[in-house]
Amino acid sequence: MFKIDLRKLILSLVVVSAALSFANSFLASYHTQRDQLMGQTLETNRAYAAKLADVTEGFFVATQDQLAYSAEILAAGFADQPLMDNEVRRLTQQSDTFNTALVVRADGVVMASSANYLVGQQLTSAGAREALHNKLPAISHPYLGVNDRLVVMISHPIYDSKRRYLGYVGGAIHLRSRNILHTLLGVHHYRDGSSLYVVDADGTLIYHEDQGRVGEDVTANTVVQALLRSEQGAERLTNLRGVDMLAGYARVPASSWGIVAQRPTEVTLRDLDTLVWSTIRNAIPLMILSLLLLAWLSKFIVRPLRDLANMAPELDAADAPERLEKVGGWYYEADRLKRGLLTGVTLLHQKLGRLNQENVTDPLTGLTNRRGLEQTLDSWRQQGAPFAVAILDVDHFKRVNDTYGHDIGDEVLRFLARQMRESARVSDLLCRSGGEEFVLLLPGAGLEEALGAAQRLCDRIACTISPTGEAITVSVGVADHRGHDETVEALLKRADQALYGAKRTGRNRVLAG
Repeated sequence: MFKIDLRKLILSLVVVSAALSFANSFLASYHTQRDQLMGQTLETNRAYAAKLADVTEGFFVATQDQLAYSAEILAAGFADQPLMDNEVRRLTQQSDTFNTALVVRADGVVMASSANYLVGQQLTSAGAREALHNKLPAISHPYLGVNDRLVVMISHPIYDSKRRYLGYVGGAIHLRSRNILHTLLGVHHYRDGSSLYVVDADGTLIYHEDQGRVGEDVTANTVVQALLRSEQGAERLTNLRGVDMLAGYARVPASSWGIVAQRPTEVTLRDLDTLVWSTIRNAIPLMILSLLLLAWLSKFIVRPLRDLANMAPELDAADAPERLEKVGGWYYEADRLKRGLLTGVTLLHQKLGRLNQENVTDPLTGLTNRRGLEQTLDSWRQQGAPFAVAILDVDHFKRVNDTYGHDIGDEVLRFLARQMRESARVSDLLCRSGGEEFVLLLPGAGLEEALGAAQRLCDRIACTISPTGEAITVSVGVADHRGHDETVEALLKRADQALYGAKRTGRNRVLAG
């Protein structure tokens, strides 16, 4: 089975860690800058829309003042045709505010107009009906006027000195023609895709850079929906043409119009994307140089461990200690591993000549005897590996010998050994320390795991018929090794004390020491 060597593993981990760290830092930086850039654009568009709304509001106030002034003049000479003609001429020629100016009588008949063909006609348009009905200063909703022009009418009522309603003076803005909105808003287009548009109180476009869209119902747009709810602010949205936009919006109180300043998100992030790729290109050479340096360093880091690993199959060789001494453990972990192997090899060589199967095996049960138990415990303690001990004692074993004889007693001990083998892990060491006392050594186990294993064994024995013809029980004391500071004697003493505690509290139970 293929196994990767340590050097490749180190390099792989370093490369993966570096890549993940770079990617995480890069993405975090990118998203932070992206969010910041989008937030700045949204705030800029919101402030810009609010500023233009204020400008437009000022325009309407000035327009209403202008029409109010005309209304005062006309009230004093409403039947004076030259006066009315001069006034409509002044309203259209004094500024480019209105495409058409007109004076309308209370019955809807046009008395004077900058568009001569309207004079004498009775107006029935929505704007005219609204002005005549309300008899108040007003800004109409967009409507189709004469010649199917889309028109917004700004009007002011005319009252005589006795407060009798005479009609109104008004100015029409032709939305699909060059008008005052182009003067106020048209100069604000940018080459980067930013734009402005204006909607009325019903969500109809009354100004757009694409004049062909003027009059279009855009109430499905989420920003327009917010304006219709009298809200102001900024948000990211996909517009009705499927373009991802960053839009700021504000209302014009005098007319209930909404002004939207927007910029495509793609355009906003274009410079950021360019900067990101430039950063990546600049980082690649440094990353390659770093990887080459790490590859060179890993060779020296791995060399002592590789030498130790190559010697591992030959630790039983006579010259193993001398060869281990030659391995250069120039950093802490390698030196500790080298010293640990030297200690293990030295102990192994010292004991190989003295230990044999007879010396460490209990002849009655075939389990490890007390000598093997002590040697194993000493070895595990020196290695510093975690382990736990469970000491078992047959409950009322003297009664078994007295009642059934020593032969049956021996069979009971062998029965107990079988039960231990069948319930233990492959790595566990099973011992008979003397008489009816047994020990279970559990390498790598903590206290909770050892308690569980001991309880399962205790339950198994109590539920199985023994050679006496009935079930026997055992009491168990468990303790886990607490590190180099604890001796083997102290560990076994804790387990023994737990065993006696189990005996005192009723037997057939497991206690921790």
